[in-house]
Amino acid sequence: MVLSNLVNQLEESVTLAASARAKTLKAQGRDILMLTLGEPDFKTPENIAAAATAAIASGKTSFYTQAGGLPELKAAVSSYFESFYGYGLAQNEVVVTVGAKFALYAFFASVLNQDDEVIIPTPYWVSYADQVKMVGGRPVFSVGTQETDFKVTVAQLNALKTDKTRVLLLNSPSNPTGMIYTAAELTEIGNWAVAHDVLILADDIYGRLVYNGNDFTPISTLSDAIKAQTIIINGVSKTYAMTGWRIGFAVGDPEIIGAMSKIASQTTSNPSAVAQYAAIEALTGDQATVETMRLAFEKRLNTILPLINEVPGFEAIKPQGAFYLFPKVAKAMEMKGFSDITAFCDDILEETGVAVVTGAGFGAPENLRLSYATDIETLLTAVKHLKAYMEK
Repeated sequence: MVLSNLVNQLEESVTLAASARAKTLKAQGRDILMLTLGEPDFKTPENIAAAATAAIASGKTSFYTQAGGLPELKAAVSSYFESFYGYGLAQNEVVVTVGAKFALYAFFASVLNQDDEVIIPTPYWVSYADQVKMVGGRPVFSVGTQETDFKVTVAQLNALKTDKTRVLLLNSPSNPTGMIYTAAELTEIGNWAVAHDVLILADDIYGRLVYNGNDFTPISTLSDAIKAQTIIINGVSKTYAMTGWRIGFAVGDPEIIGAMSKIASQTTSNPSAVAQYAAIEALTGDQATVETMRLAFEKRLNTILPLINEVPGFEAIKPQGAFYLFPKVAKAMEMKGFSDITAFCDDILEETGVAVVTGAGFGAPENLRLSYATDIETLLTAVKHLKAYMEK
C-alpha cells in the first residue's frame, strides 16, 4: 500500500501516543497513573449539560446548522469577548469549528501558500508544526529555554524573519510550559508583527486558567493595529471541562474568517448541533464553576511543584497558567543512563506506571510534560513513584 507524501511526513501526536500506550498497559492489568492528556478531570458543569438536554428535547438539534456555527453561538462568543476582552464582535468576525484544533488547521489552510513560513516559539504544542506542513507551509522555530522562562524576544524573531514569513504563532498561557507573556512583552511583539505585516495567530485556549495572582493579557487588546493583525483561537474545552464536546472558535478579520468557514463547509460541515447549544450556555451562563475548577488546579500546582523539584534530577519552574508541569530532566536522564527523552519517558512508564509525555514532540528534548489536571491523590502517588524510581 502506497500512502501519500502528506501522511508520510506527519508525526504522530506524542500526547495521544503516550495516552494510548498507557491505556494499553492499563487494559493488561497494570496500575497506571495517567498524567498525559490535557483534559480536566471534572465533569461538564450541570447547567451546560442541562442546556444540551433541553436542546435535544426541543428537537432543534436534529438538523444541520450553518457550517460556520449557529448565529446564536456567534452572538454568545461576542458576549464572551465583551466580558473578557473588552470588545464585541460582528457575526462575520466569528467562525465556530469542530474543536479549537480544527480552527488552527482551517486558519493555516486559509492563509498559507506553498513554502510560506510560520514562526513557532518552542516549546510548542505538538500539532502546530505538522498542521503547517499539512497545508504546504514551513514551520520555523524560535527557541525559548527554561532559563528565559520559555519565552522568545523580538530580537529572535528578527533573526528568523524572511520574505516568506507569513504568521507568528503565540500560545499564552502556553501548552506545555504554562508561561504567560506580559503586556509589555506582547506589545513589543505585536508592534513588530504590525511593522512587518506578519499575521499573529493567538492561541488563547488557556486564558481563563491563570494562577497565583498572575494576569493573562490578550494580545488583541493592546492596540487597534495589533488587533487587526490578529486571529484568535479559543474554545470551551479547557475552561468549561468540555473536551468531548468539540467546540472551538476563531475570531478576527472577516476575510480570513470567511475563508475558514468555507474550508469547514467542505470538510466537517457544521459542528455538532447539540454541542453548540451547550457552548452557548457555557459562554453566557453561570461562570461560578470556572472559578471552582481554576482554584482546584491552582491548589494542585502549588502542592505538586515543590514535590516534583524534590525528585532527583528534576528541575521545574513555576507555571503561571494552563495545567502542566514541564520539568527539565537532563540530569535525571544522565543519572539513569539515558540520552533520549522519549526512551526515558518509556522507561518511567514501564518501571513506575507513571505515564508522562516526552518533550521531543514539543521541541524540548531535555524536558517532559506531566498534566496536573487530575486528582491530587493520583498526583501525589505519581510523584512518590518518580522519586523512588530516581533514587533506586
